[in-house]
Amino acid sequence: MADASTPRSSSADAPRHPKIEEDPQTNGASDIDGPLSAGRTESDSPEPNGPMLIRTRRTALLGAMFLMATSAVGPGFITQTATFTYQLGAAFGFAILISVLVDIAVQLNVWRVLGVSGLYAQTLGNRILPGLGWALAALIFFGGIVFNIGNIAGAGLGLNAMSGMDARIGGGLSVILALLIFLSKKAGVALDRIVVACGAVLILLMIFMAVTTAPPLGEALRQTFVPDQVEFLVITTLIGGTVGGYITYAGAHRLIASGNTGVENVKAISQTSVLGIMVATLIRFLLFLAILGVVSTGVVLAEDNVAADAFSVALGEIGLRVFGAVFWVAAITSILGCTYTTVSFLTTKNTKERTKNWYFLGFLVITTAVFLMLGQAPQTLLIMAGAFNGTVLPLGFAVILYAAWRRRDLLQGYKYPKWLLILGFVVWLLTIFMGYSSLGGLASLWTEG
Repeated sequence: MADASTPRSSSADAPRHPKIEEDPQTNGASDIDGPLSAGRTESDSPEPNGPMLIRTRRTALLGAMFLMATSAVGPGFITQTATFTYQLGAAFGFAILISVLVDIAVQLNVWRVLGVSGLYAQTLGNRILPGLGWALAALIFFGGIVFNIGNIAGAGLGLNAMSGMDARIGGGLSVILALLIFLSKKAGVALDRIVVACGAVLILLMIFMAVTTAPPLGEALRQTFVPDQVEFLVITTLIGGTVGGYITYAGAHRLIASGNTGVENVKAISQTSVLGIMVATLIRFLLFLAILGVVSTGVVLAEDNVAADAFSVALGEIGLRVFGAVFWVAAITSILGCTYTTVSFLTTKNTKERTKNWYFLGFLVITTAVFLMLGQAPQTLLIMAGAFNGTVLPLGFAVILYAAWRRRDLLQGYKYPKWLLILGFVVWLLTIFMGYSSLGGLASLWTEG
């Protein structure tokens, strides 16, 4: 293993697809090359030309963008949005606004630093301080387990709402489907296309719900900017659910795997990161409006499953089926994103494909088993997952900002924009404060569950 702290002074020295462990003598393939490298197979040309290059690049960027967005839009995302809209009403719009601004600042920095350097987050951490990357990987792994338990629970609940299937069986079948996708020879193509299609389905369903419930748009707009109340735990939970934990790196790691990295791709990297956040934000705001339309009528919803009850009130019997479809689509894409990104923190370029497949299998089996054994209420667990990731965010983001500030050698000599660095630093301080504030809330969430 090479010294993880050894700097690379030129782009020629920087590996195109780095891992936790790196060989300074070779520029090996990505740890997720092959079946999961931007849809390429062994028979594909690694350097397509003309129209093929454009299509490959576009697919890679779309895949990375929607992987980040759909990873964020999981069952916890839906549960959080419905629950907090029920609790705060139109004032929840302000929490969404603040979380969006923080999300954009975080992802602009994360995507640019990782994308320009071509280094995965754990590798970047180890280059800055030996062992730091491993610590980050351990936290991401633990957070991934917590989040994926919620994802699997959500998949089970979704299929239960759609068909009446036992939630445990539904969760198990969803995990099997995810594993088959990862083991497919064209897993990259399948993964990219699935997350894009699922993102489109979620947007259409949310538009339908928002139009149907006819929310008070004027009140929602006013309180988005001048809220009647502000809850820091709510904001922290939203941030943790959209850019916390593994979600912070899902799109950027996917981008690195595709090879669309380096200074020459800065513009595309930045635009893709913002578009990913905008997709997730659009879905959240539409869901917020849909639930607000129901809440504004004064109806009392079941507090143990606000989202499902709101859909049922709005659409009747078919509403429960629509809720199930939304919940399952959100859950299966989050299972894919969580598993993909978490395993990318564990593997290296020397890891054989068969070993990586075992990692996928092991991670899915562990999270499924914990879900089946844990007696925690799904709604509490899903909200807790977002809050936990919000407390992990400051450490990983500190690695990104330090590299941008002090390690230009890791960015292939790229001169990092000062405005972006300052913006990132301000947001980093905010995430520290909110992460600290949420610790007490985490304990109460678990106790109350």
